[in-house]
Amino acid sequence: MSRPRGGSGHRAPGYRGPVIIWLNGGFGAGKTTLAAELHRRLPDAVVYDPEDVGILLWKWLPPNDDFQDLPSWRELVVATALALRRHHADTLVVPMSLVRDAYRTEILGGLADAGEDVLHVFLDADTDVLVRRLNARAPVPGQANDWALKRMDAAAASRQPAGTLVLRSDLLGPAELADEVLAALGKTTASGHPLSK
Repeated sequence: MSRPRGGSGHRAPGYRGPVIIWLNGGFGAGKTTLAAELHRRLPDAVVYDPEDVGILLWKWLPPNDDFQDLPSWRELVVATALALRRHHADTLVVPMSLVRDAYRTEILGGLADAGEDVLHVFLDADTDVLVRRLNARAPVPGQANDWALKRMDAAAASRQPAGTLVLRSDLLGPAELADEVLAALGKTTASGHPLSK
């Protein structure tokens, strides 16, 4: 059942929606924590984790090394985001690393081609900080997930497309990061500039 969009007015001062806030960055950069802080401030927003789409696909398909390599995952990520935006929320907050530039272009481009405004946020942090964070959440303390470590890319921030809001999550806390994201939203128009379109 669809609910009408428009929310109940729980928006940060100066915020203009509707928008998809895509939180990108390395594993351990703080995307999930920032998503929770943004949701606290924008309670009408829907937090959409595309990892759930990958887990669902793995119920039907043989698991591979990375569900992002499945064309069906990338297609369903876009379709699900569009359906959530159209039927359930003016604002989506999407915490998801897109480690391959081509996949980022495909997914964010698909959203923009469908007429969605996308604020692409990239959380950058020193590799040492990311390793420490990954070790802290590892099942065995001190043994970071090898899969995530192999996908670390110290140069990723420099390859983000124009219009990306790059923030240092090792220098700013979740509240400060959320302030920066909401400030960026306040400076945009609903037509998408300077949002990635």
